[in-house]
Amino acid sequence: MFGIDKSIKHGQNGLNILIIGCGKVGRTLIEQLCLEGHDITVIDKNPKKLQAVADLHDVMGVCGNGASFSVQKEAGIEEADLVIAVTGSDELNLLCCTIAKQVTECSAIARVRTPDYNEDIAYLREKLGLARIINPELEAAKEVARILYLPGALEVNSFAHGQAEIVKFKITDGNILDHLKIMDLGKRIKHNILICAVEREGKIHIPSGNFELLAGDIVSFVGTRKNCARFFKAIGFDTHRVNDTMIVGGGKAAYYLADQLLRAGIEVKIIESDLRRCEELSTLLPEAVIINGDGTDEALLREEGLETAESFVPLTGIDEENIMLTLHAKQVSHAKVITKVNRITFKTVLNNLDLGSVIYPKYITSETIISYVRAKQASKDSNIEVLYHMFDSQAEAIEFVITEDSPVTNQTLMELQLKDNLLVCFISRKGRVFIPAGQDSLQIGDEVMIVTTHTGFQDITDILA
Repeated sequence: MFGIDKSIKHGQNGLNILIIGCGKVGRTLIEQLCLEGHDITVIDKNPKKLQAVADLHDVMGVCGNGASFSVQKEAGIEEADLVIAVTGSDELNLLCCTIAKQVTECSAIARVRTPDYNEDIAYLREKLGLARIINPELEAAKEVARILYLPGALEVNSFAHGQAEIVKFKITDGNILDHLKIMDLGKRIKHNILICAVEREGKIHIPSGNFELLAGDIVSFVGTRKNCARFFKAIGFDTHRVNDTMIVGGGKAAYYLADQLLRAGIEVKIIESDLRRCEELSTLLPEAVIINGDGTDEALLREEGLETAESFVPLTGIDEENIMLTLHAKQVSHAKVITKVNRITFKTVLNNLDLGSVIYPKYITSETIISYVRAKQASKDSNIEVLYHMFDSQAEAIEFVITEDSPVTNQTLMELQLKDNLLVCFISRKGRVFIPAGQDSLQIGDEVMIVTTHTGFQDITDILA
């Protein structure tokens, strides 16, 4: 056993959480959930990994097989509020959760990545009584696809069941937005979006009407998908989805991405070094062009058309390869490039490289789980639907569902005493998404998204000062 005794831990207001698996996702979850004040116990077969985590974080570690009831019992399963299984095996994750559900009323979340299980997710979740089944590679592929549909963006994230988006982009020199105050935006450009956050020289601003935009600012704005595209077109950014993409690496994320793009009518070429995997992909994706070769070979990339490709996505399992491929593609082509990075320890260095669009599958997983954890802690009158960390976790976008009357309902927004550095960005009501004005109010049944630099919101009432 590693770490400190649970009886002396201080997270009294947090949940008792058991994390099975101490890989990249497990370590990301441990870091994030410890910051949120939860009581964490970790199970893993590797004692060195457990010791390293216990040295860094206020957690207890148990060495052993997470699917063993005796090991789970030693880790305190009977007192656990939540079990999260994120080992490298889908089957082991499902088994760990199943065993835990047999002996306790705790909630359970399993990571399941294999495409074979993708069509069975809803069935497995219902029959096994799981709170969530998470597929990081699938979610990462969805995020990449959203960016390729709007290639002028750095990031595109979906809210309100896909009806609204939050889009990040960088203001270029000479753009119409340079030296424009937000209050004057409507005078220059017809739009129906809300600028909700601006990063300037590493500092995050939740802008008021007097805020002046400058070239070099990284801006996030919210709107419906159609209005986001219209705004992008109005400020001179590319709004046409790509017609083709080249993917290096033929793993799970590549399969999920290619499948989505092909369904959307986008041509796909995958370069994969393993011949057996190429044969599998040819069967799974008959409409894609599968090339057996070394995707880091400059001559091969040139021969396969990198210089004329509209988009390029390196999805190898090695971060350094993905980064070098991105830098090479930006030198030799005008392709929209998206980089997948698994490790998150050198984000400052990566930001200075100006890679453009970068996705972190581990963050996607942790955000999904943290949103569930916060909702589990929250009161019954509201629920967190979506949580999205912005600008290296310096700000959060949170979508709440309002299910009962509360101090924030049935009053106009201008009457509410809201926290500073907070914006109510959109309301989704009966299938219609709109940017609220001061005279609008929150009602039962609404889905509402807020953006704030405050952290730890669990309930919609947390927006009040």
